[in-house]
Amino acid sequence: MEIENEQTDNINSTELDNLSDTLFSGDEESGGTEEIKNEINGNWIPSVSLNEAKINARAKRRLRKNSSRDSGRGDSVSDNGEPPKSGVTIPTSPKGKHLDRRSRLGKGRGLPKKGGAGGKGVWGPPGQVYDVEEVDIKDPNYDDDQDNCVYETVVLPLDEKAFEKTLTPIIQEYFEHGDTNEVAEMLKDLSLGEMKYSVPVLAVSLALEGKASHRELTSKLLADLYETVVSRRDVEKSFDRLLRDLPELVLDTPRAPQLVGQFIARAVGDGILCSSYIDAYKGTVDCVQARAALDRATVLLSMTKGGKRIDNVWGFGGGQQPVKHLVKEIDMLLKEYLLSGDVSEAERCLQELEVPHFHHELVYEAIVMVLESTGDTNFKMMLNLLKSLCRTAVLTMDQMKRGYERIYREIPDINLDVPHSYSVLEQFVEECFSAGIISKQLRDLCPSRGRKRFVSEGDGGRLKTESY
Repeated sequence: MEIENEQTDNINSTELDNLSDTLFSGDEESGGTEEIKNEINGNWIPSVSLNEAKINARAKRRLRKNSSRDSGRGDSVSDNGEPPKSGVTIPTSPKGKHLDRRSRLGKGRGLPKKGGAGGKGVWGPPGQVYDVEEVDIKDPNYDDDQDNCVYETVVLPLDEKAFEKTLTPIIQEYFEHGDTNEVAEMLKDLSLGEMKYSVPVLAVSLALEGKASHRELTSKLLADLYETVVSRRDVEKSFDRLLRDLPELVLDTPRAPQLVGQFIARAVGDGILCSSYIDAYKGTVDCVQARAALDRATVLLSMTKGGKRIDNVWGFGGGQQPVKHLVKEIDMLLKEYLLSGDVSEAERCLQELEVPHFHHELVYEAIVMVLESTGDTNFKMMLNLLKSLCRTAVLTMDQMKRGYERIYREIPDINLDVPHSYSVLEQFVEECFSAGIISKQLRDLCPSRGRKRFVSEGDGGRLKTESY
């Protein structure tokens, strides 16, 4: 037994000396030695196994150093611990050590984790298509009716404040473009609910404060919205509301009873209001304004039996008026101005025609009246009128220029009836330029009449052309 113990001690001392030659240092060296001692004390391990253990430990230590410190330099070793062969290129990562997603333990194929689908904010690998999730019938929360369920967006009906705030810009914009289809589409997108009857009420209320062309557009709008947005019952209810609100409407529009009566007559003529609507109010109206509106509607409807068309109740508005009618209206406007001398009234009448593109006719007619006049009264009054209209921007420079160009072109024909028209025109143009009505370029375009004059007797009877 003593001999065996001595042999065992000799073997342990020899093996420990061999292990001391390894490259372990610090805790790793002591830890590795302790592990090998336990293995030796527990079981018998031959010297060949110890050599392999040392080689493997040395290879792992080199691998750890290369993967953590020298990653990407091309001097790492293979999985066996052998250095790379000559001519073999070690793949390196273009990223830094902290951005490299490959395993630092030398394991794996160097690919990103989870195939590139494991990053933050990533729903899956590129190109993955998600199928519709099937409902599990065995799910305890499964409901048989959920397959037939239809989801729709619910829009709450507009209240009175929101209704007026939403529809007022739509109707005011309609007065500019006049497209009833656009208004109908916008109203269909809104949840009007029980406020449908308020659409005609709001449209008529805004038209009462506007022009005649706005009232004509409102009547067309009510006719086009009938049976698409509003029903006959809604139209009747809206006019009932207007008749009740007449005492308040008169405060802003004194002519509101007559205008509302015209709206009622036009609605009956368009077929959106029953002809017996007015008869239902006979003997039951106490309001003076409402009675005046119904009387006005009755008179207009009775006139239609004589052949007058009710669709002309608002007259012609704006560019819809015939040119002959516009010329006649402008001529009457200028003649009334020469009699009264009221510039503001002439300006108001011109704006009520709603034809800003035809204002050059007023310039033309005013200059013709100056050329045909015999005294200085018309000269000064027309000059004062044009100056006032230019100052208030009722007459634009473009319309003024077009009016003067028309005079310049037709002055030869005018001169046949008015012999001194050239000289009067030159004086009037010069005064307009001094007042700032026309530009210098437009003044220089003014034509002058040429005449033939004999030169002195010593010139051989030659003629020369002069202008005055």
